[in-house]
Amino acid sequence: MSSLPTTYIEGFHDLEAVKSMEYKKLGKTDLMVSKLAFGSGPLGCHYGTYDEADAIEAMRRAIKQGINYIDTAPWYGQGRSEEILGKALKGIPRQAYYIATKVGRYELDYENMFNFTTEKIRKSFEKSLKLLGVNYVDVIQVHDIEFAPSLDIIFTQTLPELSRQVANGKARYIGITGYPVSVLKECVEKSNINISCVLTYTRLTLIDDTLLEYIPFFKERNIGVINAALPCMGALTNNGPPNWHPASDETKRQCTNAAQYCKDQDVELSKLAIWHSLQYTDTDTNLVGMQTMKQLEINMDVLRNGITEKEKALLQEIQKKFLLKIKNQHWEGKEIEIYLKAMKRKI
Repeated sequence: MSSLPTTYIEGFHDLEAVKSMEYKKLGKTDLMVSKLAFGSGPLGCHYGTYDEADAIEAMRRAIKQGINYIDTAPWYGQGRSEEILGKALKGIPRQAYYIATKVGRYELDYENMFNFTTEKIRKSFEKSLKLLGVNYVDVIQVHDIEFAPSLDIIFTQTLPELSRQVANGKARYIGITGYPVSVLKECVEKSNINISCVLTYTRLTLIDDTLLEYIPFFKERNIGVINAALPCMGALTNNGPPNWHPASDETKRQCTNAAQYCKDQDVELSKLAIWHSLQYTDTDTNLVGMQTMKQLEINMDVLRNGITEKEKALLQEIQKKFLLKIKNQHWEGKEIEIYLKAMKRKI
């Protein structure tokens, strides 16, 4: 790159690492975000236990190496992810990173899982700022908008409250997140609040490229596109998906077969999955969940050096033998169906 991002701080960052990082403007914002972003979902409770000190070191090292976009949410461990990030960010100059958090999704029990009302949004965001130890966030996002009773509440309560937070200087830009990309598109089309970016997850991976269909729409409107969960929430890793993963049994079986094939070759499937998604150039940043130094090192190596010819051949083999045979590439509607059934049982 010809110039350093505004997040670069002499004496703190690894200059050569920052020089080798690719940065891109996030839609209509003034944020020049790194090609690889740090996802802190694994710092919650959904991806098993982890060593806190190792996770904090990974976060601090990531920033020094030029990763400048960090994503979190209250949902990730019901505040634990934000708390860990707050510890990791202590002593790091605020200029050195962009941080994004979310509102709307909270508790593990279905009855208190979602709340998109003005009052809850305000209280939640205040708590997030306190846990993170910051005076403002760069992006405040509505979490999984597809679970709102209707988009009307997003338009009349959630987004207006986030707009007030921006006006008050507590956030710089507003984003929306969700699994069905069509719902993100609808929200952008109908909202009179300025939405700067969208985040969707597992929609541009080895098993699902749905996001590609919608990128022209977002780009025409100068909406930043954040591609998250490149290893498909653990499905495209040698360890396999967590028990709660919503993919079909067929999808999980084929991913498990691909993982075993990679293990037999002493290759980490997530490395191939991340490399594959990084080849798409129309997204603004790629958000990968990390909780260990080892994961960070693998991901940085893929970003800088790519994969070997042998690994490319292996990738083609697992696609042909397993992944291209998957009939149900996504699980749209499944999680909402489970949620609605659970809520009916509460009534």
